[in-house]
Amino acid sequence: MPAPGAPTPGRPPELLRPAGAQGITLRRRSPDRSLALNAAVRADLGHLRPWLEWAAEAPTVARTAELTEAGMAAWDAGTDFIYLVGLDAEPGRVIGSFGLHRRIGPGALEIGYWVGTDHVGRGIATAAARALTGAAFDLPGIHRVEIHCDPANTASAAVARRLGFRLDRTVDAPVRAPGETGRKQIWVQEHRPTP
Repeated sequence: MPAPGAPTPGRPPELLRPAGAQGITLRRRSPDRSLALNAAVRADLGHLRPWLEWAAEAPTVARTAELTEAGMAAWDAGTDFIYLVGLDAEPGRVIGSFGLHRRIGPGALEIGYWVGTDHVGRGIATAAARALTGAAFDLPGIHRVEIHCDPANTASAAVARRLGFRLDRTVDAPVRAPGETGRKQIWVQEHRPTP
């Protein structure tokens, strides 16, 4: 069986149009959106910093470009699938990022996400995470999708709950960002293919 980080057979679609969230598109992260991503992260550091270790400092344009290249290589290798969320009405703008991460063990992918402050509370995170859950289960060998969040991150937990994920367990976790409590909730959805 593959270990965490082992390649996933198959690849999800590079473009997703989530149902229930009109006017947004998830696109595979690419160099042509690197500047827009950098601007979005820099504009929302205060919103991201409590929950995301990588938001401790504003990224340089060069760092964002470097991470974009690494993300593209991970997609091609089948170990990580990062999407940028954009508004159809503003094609060059990035309003968030979602990913399917192969870091939790065989047959499973973890969804990670953030949406910019100006767009929270509009159902974007729920619709995008629903689309990613479906895309994950369409991949060969994937039967479990998880969302991990700190118990204090109630908005993230609400997304998992709305999508029908069940709270499997709460575990001790290192504190890596200022809003974290040292605990982590593991939300799980499982899919068994019909014979």
